[in-house]
Parts: sequence; structure tokens; C-alpha cells
Amino acid sequence: MTRNSNTDKHRRGFLKKLIGGAISTLTLQASHAGAALTGKRELEFFHTHTGKRLNVVFKRGGKFVPGALKEINDFLSDFRTGDVIEIDPTLLDLIYDIRQELQSTGVYEIISAYRSPKTNEMLRDRSSGVARNSQHVLGKAIDVRLTDVDTSDLRDKAIAMKRGGVGYYAKSNFVHIDTGRVRRW
Repeated sequence: MTRNSNTDKHRRGFLKKLIGGAISTLTLQASHAGAALTGKRELEFFHTHTGKRLNVVFKRGGKFVPGALKEINDFLSDFRTGDVIEIDPTLLDLIYDIRQELQSTGVYEIISAYRSPKTNEMLRDRSSGVARNSQHVLGKAIDVRLTDVDTSDLRDKAIAMKRGGVGYYAKSNFVHIDTGRVRRW
């Protein structure tokens, strides 16, 4: 009788965990589905160099929000020079879609976004890994981490999307994502 009682306890414990996990998954999926139904696309950023944060709805009903795009352009500006460029809105859609596909609620930590030509040249002088015609200079690239996702999973999902270039920097713990031609390194 003790054996059955212990078995029943284990079964009940297992069922509680199973049901709890299913409820958590459904809640997260309902949250993502709600955003999809309203057409609201929102991103949250933390800039690792400036310490600034931005939480912004950049798209509603399938249309980009001009004021939000301006906020994003300012936030993702070249933090070294203060230069600002228009960030490719399809890059925002891409990183939003990646986050959704990963079922993440994390914050994108920004390592690098827009780079002025001056900053890009300075970085090229310091490192062989910086491209002369970098997508960063065009406002079409971002180097990021996602707080609740392993960078290797972020890389894999970005590659699977096949919507641009993906670079993986395991030692520095970030992923480069751009809207240029499909390639990987």
C-alpha cells in the first residue's frame, strides 16, 4: 500500500508539473497571438555602451510608426560620434520575428548598431573582423544578445530565417544580424 501511495504521489507531482508547463506555454502563446491579432510589434532594447533602455511599439496594424522609428534611429545611433541614420525597418521586423519564433520575452542587448563611416574605419584599424562595406554603415545591421536566449540559439534561428547575414561571435557572446544578402560566418 505504501508503494502505491508513493507512486500516486509521483504521478500527481508529475501531472501538476505537466499541467503547469502547459499553462505557461499557452499563456506565452496567447500573448504572442494577441500581439499578432492587434498588429502591434514591440521591441525592448538595452544599450550595453550607453546604459540606456528603450521599449517601443514600432509597428501597428501592419504600418510602421514614424515617431517610434525616430526613437529607434536615435537609440541605435553611433554612440561614439552621435551620428544618426535611418535604421532599415525590415531589420526591426526581422529581429522581432526571431524573438517571436524563439518564444522569447527577453530584452535585446545592443552591442553595435549604426556606425558612421568614421567609426567603422576606426574599428577596421583595430580589428580584421570589421568589413569595409559594413551593413552597420548602412543602418542594416545590429549586433545583439537576447537576455533569455542562448546566443547559439539566437544564431541558429537567425540563420533559419534566411533573411540576411548572420555572424556568430561566441567569445564575445553576441550575434550579428543584417538585412543584406543571405550569408553566414
